Amino acid sequence: MSKDIRIRKGLDIKLVGEAEKITVDATRSNVFAIKPDDFHGIIPKVVAKQGTEVKAGEPLFHSKSNEKMLFPSPVSGEIVEIVRGAKRKILAFKILADKEQQYADFGAKDVNAMNGEDLKAHLLSSGCWPFIKQRPYDVIANPEVAPKAIFISGYATAPLAADYDYILEGKEKELQAAVTALSKLTEGKVHVSISKKSNSVLASLNNTTLHKVSGPHPVGNASVQIAKIDPLNKGEVVWVVNPQDLIIIGELLLTGKFNAERTIALAGASVKTPKYYRTKIGAEVSSVVYHSGVHDEANIRVISGNVLTGENVKPDGHLGYYHSNITVIPEGDDYEFFGWNKPIFNKISPSRALTFSWLFPNKKYNLNTNTNGEHRAFVVTGSYENVFPLDIYPLQLLKACMVNDLDAMEQLGMYEVAPEDFALTEFVCVSKQPHQQIIREGLDLMLKEIG
Repeated sequence: MSKDIRIRKGLDIKLVGEAEKITVDATRSNVFAIKPDDFHGIIPKVVAKQGTEVKAGEPLFHSKSNEKMLFPSPVSGEIVEIVRGAKRKILAFKILADKEQQYADFGAKDVNAMNGEDLKAHLLSSGCWPFIKQRPYDVIANPEVAPKAIFISGYATAPLAADYDYILEGKEKELQAAVTALSKLTEGKVHVSISKKSNSVLASLNNTTLHKVSGPHPVGNASVQIAKIDPLNKGEVVWVVNPQDLIIIGELLLTGKFNAERTIALAGASVKTPKYYRTKIGAEVSSVVYHSGVHDEANIRVISGNVLTGENVKPDGHLGYYHSNITVIPEGDDYEFFGWNKPIFNKISPSRALTFSWLFPNKKYNLNTNTNGEHRAFVVTGSYENVFPLDIYPLQLLKACMVNDLDAMEQLGMYEVAPEDFALTEFVCVSKQPHQQIIREGLDLMLKEIG
């Protein structure tokens, strides 16, 4: 029996350019890149040096703080470049892919016959552990600390996000193997959330507790579901895993191969034919974006991820490690004369002051990257609470992070949040403050000082 979750606070941002439910193979990418910055808080130590030949699944680097935590290559090929930045910081490992892929063999496993410690060691040695993230701090899970529960959100509510119901079709065996493995890593429950209107394959899995969720974005965020199902207290840890990452974990357990394949949604107003593509983690975004064609190529923003939390990767960039979509929208490099002082019909706004998007709740908008204003003093407006469903004071928490007040951050609920939970407050902020960056820096400070 499922437990229903419904929220009223939030904001659905409906944009044109939703991906049509057709899946095709992306153009073969020649070079793949793995960026250590995708794994927040990890300091990489090189395992495979430039010029080394690697198989798919063999490690490129490990964490400086835990040598057992390995980060694998998504493809077989030659490491042609280790890109470094200031102070020789490693920015990316670039692999020239072989035409015929070769996979490291980790051995097929009978999940039901394995215990938790064996599974943990297997996931670490095969490079699948980075798919498991934790709250608090929204970082890769510490394998030494057992979680009180594990959460899987099968409902993506961000603008133009990939439809998990469609992506996961036909992957029941892999999903079940991964969920069974995860259930042995916690004494608590494995909570799976799907849309109330969904027919997701996740609903048929064993060893899970099912929840049906409804309401505006961010109801699909793991933090919202954790708060409603099993709130996080000081000293407690929960793990979070994305549904597509379950497929990679499950396939590894069933076949012994680390197959970094992703089905991603290419969406956005600048895409001529938005649809789904089969590609691999770290692939060149150009292998997907220009396969469909774009409008006004000189004036686009290519985003790995969704428009609220994704990364600006440029047309020559690479797909992020955790991303399930690539979004292409117009670049906002134009300015409206007296745009603040006239009625607005072509933009979405939670305010009713000279804006009329509230009259057309199902209208889809063609928005660009323009912030429609500049950075200014952080003022109290009361607008954040309307789009923030957690039982937390968002403005006070943001200000506590800005002044590094650890006691206030702890008391205001910092353990429960991730940067993505503040994407909507950043979107509606009249002061144009970088909310997600502020929260990320606050979480980093707490991890360093409190641990």
